[in-house]
Amino acid sequence: MIGTKQTKNNIIIVGGGTAGLISSLILKTRYPKKNITIIKSDKIGIIGVGEGSTEHFAAFLNYVGINPFDIIKHTDATIKMGVYFENWTKDNYFHQIETDFIDDKIGQYLIRYGYCYSNNIDQTKTSNYSILNNMVLNDKTQSPSNQYHFNTFKLNEYLSKICKERNIAIIDDEIKDVILNDKNEIKNLIGEKKSYDADFYIDSTGFKKLLISKLGAKWQSYNRYLKMNEAIAFPTEDTDEYTPYTTATAMKYGWKWKIPTYGRWGNGYVFCNDYINAENAQQEVEELLGHKINVAKNIKFDPGALDKPWIKNCMAIGLSANFVEPLEATSIGTSINQIFLFINYFENYCEKTIEEFNQKMNLIMNNIRDFIILHYIVEKDNSQFWNDIKNIDIPISLKDKLDVWKHRLPILEDFKGTNYYLFFEHNWISVLYGLKLMSFDSIKKEFSSYPDYIIENVKKIVQKYHNNIEIMNNISHKLYLTNVRKGDIV
Repeated sequence: MIGTKQTKNNIIIVGGGTAGLISSLILKTRYPKKNITIIKSDKIGIIGVGEGSTEHFAAFLNYVGINPFDIIKHTDATIKMGVYFENWTKDNYFHQIETDFIDDKIGQYLIRYGYCYSNNIDQTKTSNYSILNNMVLNDKTQSPSNQYHFNTFKLNEYLSKICKERNIAIIDDEIKDVILNDKNEIKNLIGEKKSYDADFYIDSTGFKKLLISKLGAKWQSYNRYLKMNEAIAFPTEDTDEYTPYTTATAMKYGWKWKIPTYGRWGNGYVFCNDYINAENAQQEVEELLGHKINVAKNIKFDPGALDKPWIKNCMAIGLSANFVEPLEATSIGTSINQIFLFINYFENYCEKTIEEFNQKMNLIMNNIRDFIILHYIVEKDNSQFWNDIKNIDIPISLKDKLDVWKHRLPILEDFKGTNYYLFFEHNWISVLYGLKLMSFDSIKKEFSSYPDYIIENVKKIVQKYHNNIEIMNNISHKLYLTNVRKGDIV
């Protein structure tokens, strides 16, 4: 049985993209005495489409000891406070988790959300007003957010530099073949330059899934539920100010992202190619923007995840293991949570350990899948695509939750199975609120059942919050970034 051998001191990560670099740094932090080697090929480019992170990126930085201000300085990073959804519904909404709202609980009940929803307050008012006016908190001691946008290529350059400083070997070679032993484990890797062997292997080869597919892993497609399967990515010129959020604008056949990085904007149109092709998508974008664009990448994908991301002495991570779609920037966050989960199981692992890990990863991916599906439950009818979306299947796991949440706010108890989900009750409330998928009368009845003194107290707190958020110590987002880059803050 795998796991009886106690010395697993040599780990090879194949692939030098964001997932591979993040994995190596977390592993080296957890296991400083182990030999971590990254094998990547300079001939193989990175996807570099997603330029946004979730709040899990801050957990990664904190764990491996990277200063967030250094990320801003070295990766053209900007502050991300959430995602602004434009034109998906009659009223635009904002998926931004305001700390004041999620920290104010009665038991598991997020009472400020209950107050705002039951009083039909504009959903965007559950977020800091200054954010939608391109302002961030002028905090000189810590980053004003735990999420970022960044230039993916510069992020990888910076993380590679950190890896080398921490004695993580980075080898330039292209793996051509994977050799298995008689136990169906990976014995060694055949590169263009030489062969390599280790005790454990991490597959970060992207959509190729070069290692894990050799061990029999199968892709579970989500295309029954999620219809996005292609994207074009393109840059646009710098502007005088930056939004501290991602803008997700609904288009005729999907949606368009707009992300600021220092010196330019990253953009993309994610669509279903059953309705249009890349050329049609480019034309639609150009008509919207009023000028020509230069498409930098055209990516085709099948939304889904591996049935078993960990098999024998190999684990797949990043695009090798899963990819849903760019909405909500889940890819990097999933990799971070996966490797954090992995380090709890790696030492002395056995087949039972691997089975439990894979089960938890399936739960994590179902959580992401269902959360992304939620965003498409809208009443848009400006194209055949949006009309057809209304009739797609919804997983029973999501349908059952929506039936319950129509009449009460989600609570933490609804998310059992693992602590490594990407989206918990506050995330779901924010989007459900924006899409108006909860019953106003039911939520009002739920909130009104609390004692009068609690209701009155929450009313005063929320009113004070709405009055104070405009006069906080805020500064222009771009000016803040400029100050950080000049060293005026740290």
